[in-house]
Amino acid sequence: MKRNDVILRTTTAVVTPIIVLFSVQLFFAGHYYPGGGFIGGLMTAGALVLLLLAFDIETVRSMVPINYKWLVAIGLLFAVGTGMSSLFLDRPFLTHAYQYVHLPLLDHTSLHTAVLFDLGVYFVVVGVTMIIIETIGESD
Repeated sequence: MKRNDVILRTTTAVVTPIIVLFSVQLFFAGHYYPGGGFIGGLMTAGALVLLLLAFDIETVRSMVPINYKWLVAIGLLFAVGTGMSSLFLDRPFLTHAYQYVHLPLLDHTSLHTAVLFDLGVYFVVVGVTMIIIETIGESD
């Protein structure tokens, strides 16, 4: 049975980029304020679930051609690699480093290895959440 969900699809097309941008903002604010990789990943997964509600699974796969198993693997490499890198510098596991640099558009800013760890968490959360949701959706 094919339904005509014009309002849902139009609203999803408008709201999804806003949700993703808000999740990116939460991701980058997470080092100094509440947020980070976990909640940013959940917000991105929520935007993808909204797409799944408005469209069928094959349409969403063509719109977002990401292999979520690879996304989880890459996220785990980022998270574990960030923690292990401190061991090579003879520091305790997950000791993070930072450096202040001058970037052309962002001016004087600090770069932290914690951002790489959060990026790994972000990828893992999006990947695992979407694997679970797609597995449940495929069985129906």
